[in-house]
Amino acid sequence: MELVTEPDTYSPNIDEHGNYADKVPSFNTVALANGLRCSCGTRKDKVYTTAAMFSAHIKTKTHEKWLQDLNANKANFYVENKKLRDLIQSQKIMLGKMEVELANKSLTIDYLTQQLMSSKKPAAKPKSNGDMISFI
Repeated sequence: MELVTEPDTYSPNIDEHGNYADKVPSFNTVALANGLRCSCGTRKDKVYTTAAMFSAHIKTKTHEKWLQDLNANKANFYVENKKLRDLIQSQKIMLGKMEVELANKSLTIDYLTQQLMSSKKPAAKPKSNGDMISFI
């Protein structure tokens, strides 16, 4: 069985002014050995395997518009990030409560199973005296 690996997803860097800016990563690293996907929407199935291919991609109109939209919506991303963090925190609390409830139910099932098994006595075997004729 062979390990299946996925290409990494590209995310733009942040420049000194706090804006998203493109920077072509080095494709010589182990992390990018399987290529790079860009989530700009140009081609969802396209995997860029060389720096030259990716450099050509970031010059496309679709990618440039995507980068402009990212910069225009920075404040919205902060609000969305905050909401998602709050959601994750509440789900962690819910999962913790459910784990405790599941553990309690599991213990109850184990206890009741033990009680049921101990209350059952083995059925008594009929005594046979070897006389099969009187049996009829």
